[in-house]
Amino acid sequence: MQVSEAPAAETVGVAARLRAVAERIADAEAAAGREPGSVELVAVAKTHPAEVVRHALEAGHRAFGENRVQEAKAKWLALREAVPDAALHLIGPLQTNKARDAVALFDTIETVDRPKLAATLAREMDRTGRRPSCLVEVNTGEETRKAGILPAKADAFIAACRDEYGLPVEGLMCVPPLDEEPALHFALLAEIARRNGLERLSMGMSADFETAIRFGATHVRLGTAVFGPRRATAP
Repeated sequence: MQVSEAPAAETVGVAARLRAVAERIADAEAAAGREPGSVELVAVAKTHPAEVVRHALEAGHRAFGENRVQEAKAKWLALREAVPDAALHLIGPLQTNKARDAVALFDTIETVDRPKLAATLAREMDRTGRRPSCLVEVNTGEETRKAGILPAKADAFIAACRDEYGLPVEGLMCVPPLDEEPALHFALLAEIARRNGLERLSMGMSADFETAIRFGATHVRLGTAVFGPRRATAP
């Protein structure tokens, strides 16, 4: 399906980067002894306008990540009319007052990290009948300014999300500290997932996704590797 009259050079650039990333993912899967196609690329489109995202859609890519609900809402309502099978992941912190829009718009919410948010999402899912899959975000580095449930509280929170709130929790997500070895954090997230019977692991970004694949990532979130440098956001 044609979704735009995108400039040929720009479209080819995004398509070429997608092919290069796909090759690197395939090589990392093979090196880790994993099945081909076991890792899904979530192309992070935050700050990139709709016309840039269209280049990836034209190239056949369908899984995308956004950080902000309002930005995604403005960008994706029209895009999804053209390409209904596009899958949208919320990968940024979610305020409870944006939960209604998030449930309506996203197919996966990767940043469930506190009881109040879990309860709000559950009420909205019950109200609408729409149930996007949920990942619990774990603050593996225990950073005070970063979202995510602390590792020591993760098991109890996962159980509450499932049993008390009835959320469709399918996996975990993390963002390791910039100044620490990411492998340690990927290993920790994988262990928390293992003991809670969760199969989806969203971990790994443009600088470290091959390491994440080695530790079991099922989804890697890449922005600059696909779309180039991040665009400036409005103040």
